[in-house]
Amino acid sequence: MISKTQLERLRLFDAKVPRYTSYPTAPHFKDAVGPDHMTRWISAIPEGSEVSLYIHVPFCRRLCWFCACRTQGTQSEAPVAAYLEVLKTELALLGQTLPKGVRLSRLHWGGGTPTLLSATMMSELAGAIADIAPFAEGYEFSVEIDPNEIDAPRLEALAKAGMNRASIGVQDFDPSIQECIGRVQSYEVTRDAIAAIRTAGVHSLNADILFGLPHQTGPRITDSVQKLLSLAPDRVALYGYAHVPWMARRQSMLPSDALPTPMERLELFEIARKLFVWDDYAEIGIDHFALKSDGLAKAQVAGTLRRNFQGYTDDQADVLIGVGASSISRFPQGYAQNAPATSAHIAAIREGRFSVSRGHAFAGDDTLRARIIEALMCDFAVSSAELTRDFNVSAATLRSMFDAVNAQFESLLRVSDAGLMIPPEARPLTRMVARAFDAYDTTKARHSSAI
Repeated sequence: MISKTQLERLRLFDAKVPRYTSYPTAPHFKDAVGPDHMTRWISAIPEGSEVSLYIHVPFCRRLCWFCACRTQGTQSEAPVAAYLEVLKTELALLGQTLPKGVRLSRLHWGGGTPTLLSATMMSELAGAIADIAPFAEGYEFSVEIDPNEIDAPRLEALAKAGMNRASIGVQDFDPSIQECIGRVQSYEVTRDAIAAIRTAGVHSLNADILFGLPHQTGPRITDSVQKLLSLAPDRVALYGYAHVPWMARRQSMLPSDALPTPMERLELFEIARKLFVWDDYAEIGIDHFALKSDGLAKAQVAGTLRRNFQGYTDDQADVLIGVGASSISRFPQGYAQNAPATSAHIAAIREGRFSVSRGHAFAGDDTLRARIIEALMCDFAVSSAELTRDFNVSAATLRSMFDAVNAQFESLLRVSDAGLMIPPEARPLTRMVARAFDAYDTTKARHSSAI
């Protein structure tokens, strides 16, 4: 890695930049995109295509203070049951619009806490999905599972529905940090949940862990990572905690004076990164790790790694359809986001229309820049040959763009006729390099730390 002095000179420790799970990023979505766009874009999917489907369940039994997702707490089953009926109605509406022969290459239930649903509710939701599109060969069905909110009947219902990958949020195993962030989840509870998942026949496991939390230190994150490694997840997302209390008011409950500095955040990341690499995990993009037998690692080697709203993926589908409040869909034509407020989403679906309230229709060089940014985030490299083949752009234009960006980073990047590459020692700058190709004004939206 290049020196901290140089990283400081390049403003890494001050920078606030997007995570680039989309381009343009969500703050640039406008209300010019609405339900009619959703209908047209779904109808334009070629018959027999494979698509991805995301189901959003915005309820939690308790609200974790660190979380910035759109969720709401409930101690009652009534709002969850009512929301399930709306999901089923929305899926039926989607089924009426989908062209013939569409199959699901990926299905993901996220939230919130999807495992808040009872076993019966899970079976109903899975049935409603199966009614509109069957799984494709080699499909992946993943569910975000809260170890505090799962039992044998629910696991059995998910396995019977075809779940073949589970995702567990860990965050940190240190009890004092868990208390501080409002997420009490012991190692033992997590270990037992993972054992139950595997006993149910689900052997592919994802795990999320955070760096940059209040009171986190090198020894503490070392202990948490080592405990996580003892559970042998197939994939790990090592996310930087995004402290954005202006977006998520619950984060104001965290002691901001106990947060690590940006330089300390980088040190925490490096400690965790080395532990995963020493345990023979492949580094995937900027913040994921995977066993070399896992699909993500294979996609990285094959050059087919992609990036979407859930992070890195090996899914090659051109279409991702989001179902539920605040869900975002991605089409070759652009992005469409459902109404973020659950009440507004429910009202729209009950009126028989999609709830899309904003989005973005691709124009100009959006798709070219999106591909450049995705390539940087996935492969740390951009191929000029690929871009000139797939887009209306000349090699000379690309070389000019790459040279201009390289100049912004003290010529740390490697530019040639073959394209642009971020060398390993400069990879902490990746999101900043990606931002240099962003044609939209990123200064007005308040993004999270570049570390």
